[in-house]
Amino acid sequence: MAKKTLEDCPPETLSNEIVVVRVDYNLPLDADGEVVDHTRLVRTLPTIRYLVDAGAKAVLLSHLGRPGGRPDPALSLRPVAGRLEKILGSPVGFCPETTGPVAREAVQAMKGGEVLLLENTRFCPKDAQNDPGWAEEIAYGTQLFVNDAFGAAHRAHASTQGIADAVRRGGGEAVAGFLLEKELRFLCDAMVDPERPFVAVIGGAKISSKIDVIEALLPAVDGLLIGGAMANTFFRALGWAFGDSLVEEDCADTALSVMEWAGEKLLLPVDVVTTPSITPDAETRVFASDQVEEGEQIADIGPRTVKSFAEVLGTARTVIWSGPMGVFELAPFQSGTYGVARAAAAAADAGATVIVGGGDSVAAVAAAGVVEHITHISTGGSASLELLSGKKLPGVEALSDR
Repeated sequence: MAKKTLEDCPPETLSNEIVVVRVDYNLPLDADGEVVDHTRLVRTLPTIRYLVDAGAKAVLLSHLGRPGGRPDPALSLRPVAGRLEKILGSPVGFCPETTGPVAREAVQAMKGGEVLLLENTRFCPKDAQNDPGWAEEIAYGTQLFVNDAFGAAHRAHASTQGIADAVRRGGGEAVAGFLLEKELRFLCDAMVDPERPFVAVIGGAKISSKIDVIEALLPAVDGLLIGGAMANTFFRALGWAFGDSLVEEDCADTALSVMEWAGEKLLLPVDVVTTPSITPDAETRVFASDQVEEGEQIADIGPRTVKSFAEVLGTARTVIWSGPMGVFELAPFQSGTYGVARAAAAAADAGATVIVGGGDSVAAVAAAGVVEHITHISTGGSASLELLSGKKLPGVEALSDR
């Protein structure tokens, strides 16, 4: 990496030092405020344990949800601290403030080897505003800031970019944690020097949200498989019937230009699963992609498409997957996404490097039961998309250079 990482910080230099760590604990909570999925907690353990074992005072910063710059008890990080404590196997303190006298006192009272999670950074509007004064406050005089929040690295916020700038201005270092370093290594290596054949699977609802990624991937990949509702816009560009399916009419020309540019690299679904109404107990039919009848909505890729996509993935040595193939959250429309997930897992088992982007793609591989087979599952949906599309991430750019 061109940026410094936590590995550049010898443990003996960290004893009894305050180290501020930006983590991404934007976790799903149930109606009782309990953590539903602690995957992101687990992924930060190597960084936290490195600091704890070195005797550092680890002060953790994170956001949770979108509280709109004001306190919201439903989005407090208190239950997250409790779950982290269980996973870490040692005490994790929690402070109900992010800045101010109470927070400063809590930080100053820490002993070497302790961990303290401060309250949701987005309870204050100054975080999203990247306020430099607030960034100085949340630095707590540290000489070492660690960014381990890949899922927030695309945000130019005070707790991602501003604090890194503040610490470096004060003569300190801003470095990548072990999770952030791993994310960057996998994604950048895949784009810069992939083992071939290199195949990308792009799904989701809208081509407009992923056109930058598609355009960035096209010169690099050997195959581009398109699924999800975004495929409907390609059907529209080809003049095919698509029934009552979701289509971005204003992106049809974009889809057509992508197809002309991609040529034989691009594979669209050859058949689709449709229904008159997308519901948990929907009746489904299978149509060739160019023969969807009126009144039908496309909700998944069909069985012949799953087979053809699986054959392509079976030959791949590098795979990037972002976005589901349909409405996989509902049982009638799971087959396409689950089939691709199993094919990707089989490719990984055969030695391919398989990278799954964050968000719905992660939920899909989890629901398909193949998480343990995937080479790398990213913790950042939007961040991974921006990185893959060639954009610079503010939270990474602000780190200290090697």
